[in-house]
Amino acid sequence: MASSMGGMFPGQQPPGPHAPTAPGGPGQPGLLTGPPVNRATNNTLVDELEASFEACFASLVSQDYVNGTDQEEIRTGVDQCIQKFLDVARQTECFFLQKRLQLSVQKPEQVEKEDASELKNELQRKEMLIQKHLTKIHHWQQVLEDINVQHKKPTELPQGPLAFLEQASASLPAPVKPN
Repeated sequence: MASSMGGMFPGQQPPGPHAPTAPGGPGQPGLLTGPPVNRATNNTLVDELEASFEACFASLVSQDYVNGTDQEEIRTGVDQCIQKFLDVARQTECFFLQKRLQLSVQKPEQVEKEDASELKNELQRKEMLIQKHLTKIHHWQQVLEDINVQHKKPTELPQGPLAFLEQASASLPAPVKPN
């Protein structure tokens, strides 16, 4: 699979024995120690997506836009940045969908295994959600039962001329004795 992913983005060289090694030595990734990659010469979809995402934020916090008075110009600039980001995101999604299609043709059993795994995870998530709701239902049923028991007690009190006073005095707190 790794070999089929080589050259997956425009401008990217497939890995091989002719690939240049990083300054850290052979076999060591040079992501942090190597020279910065020039995006103009080695522009991949991921780099474009990252750059357009950064441009979206930059356009929102740029001093030109903060100090600008023409709201329509600001809106147009921000809309253009967002549209470019969405276009590159669609291209990236299309690339991965094409790779998924290639994988499904070359190794259909792998796709079925992934689908089965996703379905199992979804079932587990839903079972946990059901248990959570059942716990809440039991809690609220208990609360309702407690309320029903409290409402039945006053009706069991004796009826008579002093029944109202007995009920009212029962709900009053006991007097506190001063020290």
